[in-house]
Amino acid sequence: MVLSRNSQDPFPRLFILSGLLLLTIGLLFGLAGSLLYIVPGIMKDFLSFEKIRPLHVSSVLFWIILSASGCVLTYVQEYRGKRIYSNLLLKCQFILFILAILFILTSYCAGIFGGREYWEYPPVLSLPILLGWICFLVNFVGSIGSFRKQPVYVWMWLTGIIFFLFTFLESYLWLFPYFRNNIVNDMTIQWKSNGSMVGSWNMLVYGCSLFLMDKMSGSKTSSHSWMAFLLYFAGLFNLMFNWGHHIYTLPTHAYVKHISYAVSMTELIILGRIIYKWKASLSAAQKHFYRPGYRFLASAEVWIFLNLLLAILMSVPALNVYTHGTHVTVAHAMGTTIGINTMLLLAVIYDLFGSNCRPFENCYRLLAIGYWLANLSLFIFWIALIGAGIWKAGWQMSRVQIPFSSMILQLRPFFIFVFIAGILLALGLILTVYPIVKHMLASFSKQNSMGSNDENVLK
Repeated sequence: MVLSRNSQDPFPRLFILSGLLLLTIGLLFGLAGSLLYIVPGIMKDFLSFEKIRPLHVSSVLFWIILSASGCVLTYVQEYRGKRIYSNLLLKCQFILFILAILFILTSYCAGIFGGREYWEYPPVLSLPILLGWICFLVNFVGSIGSFRKQPVYVWMWLTGIIFFLFTFLESYLWLFPYFRNNIVNDMTIQWKSNGSMVGSWNMLVYGCSLFLMDKMSGSKTSSHSWMAFLLYFAGLFNLMFNWGHHIYTLPTHAYVKHISYAVSMTELIILGRIIYKWKASLSAAQKHFYRPGYRFLASAEVWIFLNLLLAILMSVPALNVYTHGTHVTVAHAMGTTIGINTMLLLAVIYDLFGSNCRPFENCYRLLAIGYWLANLSLFIFWIALIGAGIWKAGWQMSRVQIPFSSMILQLRPFFIFVFIAGILLALGLILTVYPIVKHMLASFSKQNSMGSNDENVLK
């Protein structure tokens, strides 16, 4: 049984609306950061780089976390044919997340830090995120009920939720002197937890993508095939072990690095193949019916291919020595965050706000402009970052060292391309997001109006 959209609890959509707002904020902070590379110190009196970087990273990170949570909670209702297990837990999760995000962004603006990479805010602010995620886990397990003979996306969602909780706690082991006092162990655990954490939210996003592909095709081929379960186990294995390529430069055990190299990015190969085979199975009518969702899935396939090539090169130890800590790593992160995760999430979100494309018929032209502008500018952005990274890698390994400031000046042409492409990328994504937000606000207004009418009738 499939629960109709009107019968579903609409509250998870607030997660998505908040996530879209954070995506926009993250894009603006990203532009401010890239401007500082061109005109250093232009905003140092009120918004210096040490503030802008965590503001950008955290905003985009929470866009993925909030939106993925909302998509999972909505699709669970649709899959199970009934409302979410606990509306109270759902509201608690949302309130805890929003409070944490507001305090975190405020602390950055005030220059109050105290954490580590990804989580640079004071550690006490992690408690609402932890409690909210526990609410998420309980609500998800309660909503699914039995896990016998479930499709692969259910297992992906469960694995992503559990492992995020585990890796999030692991990322705070540095608070204990036993781990903090050994710098090699401290850095290994920190980079390992962050790498695995990315794999955790990938599980949530990929699971939603498989659910959407099944829905578009009208069959359960994608989520019950052996290839889908191979993707799940490859993703699980990557989640546990592919973080090793982050620690090539640390004096740790060699076998960890070898395992990492063997498994690195295999999940992207399988996901790319699934999307490719799925696209070939759709009819023209199905593609048109889900036009925005289909386009974003097709875009994600291209970015999987491009990012996979870069990831494989970065995973070669002899090359990783050069690229580690350069803008090549930033290019890989942007390709993954925007090209893959954001495109997949937008495909799912466009499905969630209309069972077909009719709500967006008047926005097709705007959507097309935003879609192509975002993808083309992202490619220029990506190439410029790789170019800057290669240049910096040569500087890092050169025997004749020039001052860091001189090297940064040499990179200025790359940064100008990054800034211009970033403006076009932000504009493209905002044009893409605008129809969703407009339709979402109209839906909420309509629901509130209907609720008021019902109350008047009861009176």
